[in-house]
Amino acid sequence: MFRSIAQDVKSSFDYGNMVVKLIIINIVVFMLTALLNAFLPSFYQSNILPYLALPGDLMTLLYRPWTLITHMFLHSGFWHLAWNMLTFYWFGTIAGDLLGDRKILPVYILGGLIGGFAYILSFALLPNIGSFALGASAAVLAIVFTAVATAPDYNVQLILLGNVRIKFIGLFILFFDIIGINATVNSGGHIAHLGGTLFGFLFVYLLRSGTDLSVYFNNFIEILSFKRKKQPVKRGNLKVAHRSELIEKKSSHARTRPNNISSRVDEILDKIKQKGYDSLTDEEKEILYQASKT
Repeated sequence: MFRSIAQDVKSSFDYGNMVVKLIIINIVVFMLTALLNAFLPSFYQSNILPYLALPGDLMTLLYRPWTLITHMFLHSGFWHLAWNMLTFYWFGTIAGDLLGDRKILPVYILGGLIGGFAYILSFALLPNIGSFALGASAAVLAIVFTAVATAPDYNVQLILLGNVRIKFIGLFILFFDIIGINATVNSGGHIAHLGGTLFGFLFVYLLRSGTDLSVYFNNFIEILSFKRKKQPVKRGNLKVAHRSELIEKKSSHARTRPNNISSRVDEILDKIKQKGYDSLTDEEKEILYQASKT
């Protein structure tokens, strides 16, 4: 049974999109750390957690710089993990469909970093800030507000509420993070959330202006992994087309795309606007996915 589960997880990781990959990583890390905390709590709290969570103290951070990354894959409990991963799945799917899968990891990591720096700044300047931070919330909110800034009128189905535009969900989340700054518990976490939120908006703003931060990030990752580029990345001006709510690349390739494909994509985007993403057939989802990669 366990071998079958491991094979299923491996298959999902190998063939899933970046949202699926990141969710699997978060779940695996949570299971490992939860087991250690359950059976070796003193060892975990003293010898593992301090070296994975992000310290607020700069001198400590100098000796543990990797925590800028590791902290965004840690969670303090099941509900902490569940809320972050469900939110990430919903909005990561939207952002990936509209902007392309290769933008998910850069936004997640960079948003988490900005959130981490916001927490460190709050620790230095404000009282009653916790001594360390952990959780994917800032990274997830960067994804959330990337989707919100890209397609604010995108509809999703919520239990009891029906169709809701994601801009209202974003406003709801933002409101509670703002008032949470003055809370006695996790005020540093709410400040980190706002850092991730700000990055989501900034990423889309720069994308509309022709600067794609994900290109630089992905190129850097390829250098670190010693991957040879198959071809140079062409950077064109990008903007959000409000009618179709899709980022369109102003390049020669886009201009020469067959008219029937272009019109088919427009029809699919109109359907999303009216009925939501879940109303699409598998064929329509595949057409939209392929279009987002061009």
